[in-house]
Amino acid sequence: MTTTKVIEGITETQSSSRGGIPFLLANVALLLGAIGSFVLAVVTENPTFTWLGILLTLAFVFVTPGFYMVQPNQSAVLTLFGAYRGSDPNPGLRWANPLYLKKTVSLRVRNFTTQTSKVNDARGNPIEIAAVVVWKVVDTARAVFGIDNFTNYVHIQSESAVRQLARSYPYDAFEDHDVTTLIGDTSEVNENLLIELQERADDAGVQIMETRITDLAYAPEIAEAMLRRQQASAIVAARAKIVEGAVLMVREAIEALEEGSDQHDSIPLDNDRKATFASNLMTVIASDHPTSPIVNVGTLSR
Repeated sequence: MTTTKVIEGITETQSSSRGGIPFLLANVALLLGAIGSFVLAVVTENPTFTWLGILLTLAFVFVTPGFYMVQPNQSAVLTLFGAYRGSDPNPGLRWANPLYLKKTVSLRVRNFTTQTSKVNDARGNPIEIAAVVVWKVVDTARAVFGIDNFTNYVHIQSESAVRQLARSYPYDAFEDHDVTTLIGDTSEVNENLLIELQERADDAGVQIMETRITDLAYAPEIAEAMLRRQQASAIVAARAKIVEGAVLMVREAIEALEEGSDQHDSIPLDNDRKATFASNLMTVIASDHPTSPIVNVGTLSR
C-alpha cells in the first residue's frame, strides 16, 4: 500500500521501485545473450544474430542505470525530469526507472553541539551558552525540496534558538524562587528549547529528538562580581537560618528555666534578666567566633 503525507504542497510517497536482484539476474542474462549473439554472428555469418546482439546490448545499457543501493536507515529520493516520483526507504539493491535520478538521504540519528554564544539573558546580564541537539530526518521530500541544505539549516536554526532561549530567561533569580531560570530549571528550559527548535525544523522535515544545555556561565567580565553576589546571598541565607534557630533555642531555654521540673527548681526571671540572658545566649549561638564567657562572682567584702 502506498502511504502519502501532504505538507504544504510537497507530497511524500512511497516509490514504485523494485528489488534489484531479479533485475540483476535479468541484466546478466541480457549481457550473456548479447555476447552469445555476436559470437554466433561471427561463426555463422548470419546478420540476424548481429542485430539480436545489438538489441540485447541496448537493453543491457538501458537497464543498468536503474540499479542503486540503499543502506539501512537511508532513503532514496527519486525524480524524473525534475518531478518528484517518491522515496524508497527499503535497504538493499534496488531498481527503478533508469531515467530516474536517485538522491540518497540519511535517516540516521545525528547530533552536534552549537558554538558557545555570548548573549544577554532576560535581565541584561551577559552570559555564555551552548547546547547539544540530537535530530534526524523523518520527511525526505521536505528535506530535499523544502530546504536548500537541511543540515546547514538545522545548525543555523539551533544557534538562533539557543540565543532566543537565553534572552527569555534570567541566568539566576537569587532570592526570587518563583522565576524560571537557566541554571535552576534545566528540565523546563531544555523542553522549551526543544519545542522552539522543532517549530523551526518542521520546514526541513526534521525531528528534534533531544536538546540539552551543555555550557552555561556568566561572561568573564561579570563572572567575579556575580560569584561574590552568590556568595553573599548564601551567607545571608545561612545567617538567617542560624538566627531563626538561635531565637527558638533562647525561647525554649528561658521557658525551661522558669518552669523547672518542680516548684523548687524554677528560676523566675524579670524582664531585664530575660533580656540580658537572651542577649548573651544569642551572642554565643549566633557568633562566628568562639566566645569567652565572663563569670560574675559578685563584689568582694572585707
